Amino acid sequence: MKQGEGVSFVGASLSLLVIYAASATPIPLYGLYREADNLSYGDLSLSAVVYFVGAVTALLVFGRLSNHLGRRPVSLLALLLTAVACVVLMTVHSAEPLLIGRLLQGLSCGLASTAMTAWLVDTAPASRKWLAPAIISCGPMTGLTLGGFSSGAMVDFAPLPRLLPFIVMLVLLLACALLLSVGRETVGRHKGALASLRPRVALPAAARKAYPMAAWAFVCTWALGGFYQAFGPAMAREQLHSGSAVAAALVFASVMAPSLIGAWLAGRVSAVKAQYLGMLVFTGALACVLLALGHGQLSVFLGASAIAGMAQGATLTGSIQTLVAEITIEERAGVLAAIYATSYTGAAIPTLIAGQLATHFSLLQVAMGYGVFACVGCVALSWLLLKRRVLTAPA
Repeated sequence: MKQGEGVSFVGASLSLLVIYAASATPIPLYGLYREADNLSYGDLSLSAVVYFVGAVTALLVFGRLSNHLGRRPVSLLALLLTAVACVVLMTVHSAEPLLIGRLLQGLSCGLASTAMTAWLVDTAPASRKWLAPAIISCGPMTGLTLGGFSSGAMVDFAPLPRLLPFIVMLVLLLACALLLSVGRETVGRHKGALASLRPRVALPAAARKAYPMAAWAFVCTWALGGFYQAFGPAMAREQLHSGSAVAAALVFASVMAPSLIGAWLAGRVSAVKAQYLGMLVFTGALACVLLALGHGQLSVFLGASAIAGMAQGATLTGSIQTLVAEITIEERAGVLAAIYATSYTGAAIPTLIAGQLATHFSLLQVAMGYGVFACVGCVALSWLLLKRRVLTAPA
């Protein structure tokens, strides 16, 4: 390992974690925003939508920028956007600052998912080839979970609940910026930065056959994550009878963190089997989530959410494997861009619709409709996967 690469690796790893932790920091505050500032369900759902829009914009437009400007400048820009978002979110007393802050957080997460992960791969220890992929796959979910829990704890038990979570994040972001500023740059400046901003989403022939079913899986599973992000605190407060910000964070994390276990389990079976079994388990777990929500059973709800999260991880891993199994290295960036664009769109559009419906129906009714939509989609996809498996099985 060359001099400075260790600092770069540690700095990029911690920065990725902190940026995603910061993106979860406002979520436990949604209940407070709704009660004290009269924000509507539509406002909260729109905050999730603009976050997804920011992330997919950064991925598609700025995803290749670090190849031309260098890893450090783009990574520092991601930290700066997160810091500005934190400052904006400290002023929330209406919908506008919340929407601006969440948009900036989406942009910063998208930038971090490209520049920082590339820097991680560039500087990873050669003797531990598994380390960079592990951090890239686990870092965002770990950050979201830690950010949500720490913010919820500060909201419940510390002074200045509207300010302190963001002040803590600003301190951590400054520490990350100092680490990155002394780390070793791995990419020099190259021409073509402006040309790289043109969005390019490509599906090679080898991935086109698997894409429709994979896209269906992305939409059904990511839609649930979008719903939890927008309405998790409201579900905890209104349906599960807990006004605690920690409970709100727990609801959000219950479906996010277990997906890592599902991804690990998917690696032990074939991609199609992981996709098929994941969707079946996801459907059953989602039905249990709706039942628990209807009866106000927090422990059952969290358990069913965790199982749904594991099934989601298995389904997504299997679906991605079906897309990338036969493509070349040069084609991976375009395919991954298509995966992220489909996934974020699958989360954003249903969340936006749910927010509009929440002005006319109760939260439970919206959740039931959301869940029925996802269940029908999952059952249909499972049937199609089973049918394809039967038709393509050797005689």
